[in-house]
Amino acid sequence: MRFIGLKTCDTCRKALKALTAAGHDVTVTDVRADGLSDADIDQIVAKFPLKAINKSSTTWRGLTDAEKDSDPKELLKANPTLMKRPVIISDDWTIGWDKTTQAKWLGE
Repeated sequence: MRFIGLKTCDTCRKALKALTAAGHDVTVTDVRADGLSDADIDQIVAKFPLKAINKSSTTWRGLTDAEKDSDPKELLKANPTLMKRPVIISDDWTIGWDKTTQAKWLGE
């Protein structure tokens, strides 16, 4: 299982802890430390066109209106921490850590 997130994100830490406790073998990609590849960005935006960008983040609020209107792929290339987190990849892809996502990966 691949986990794309941010080590300093509380939601990511909770998700990672729960996935590990559930017995998943998790490979972590930290968007700040490791960055996002162009292929990852392309796939995330293609799979989650309306959710790829975290519009409640501090980074988002600091952008100009022109930047907010730019292509999501370009936004993620310039600011990988704008990605909605976490993205979890195994046999399927999920984004965020809501109850539906938790049920999918934790069997709850």
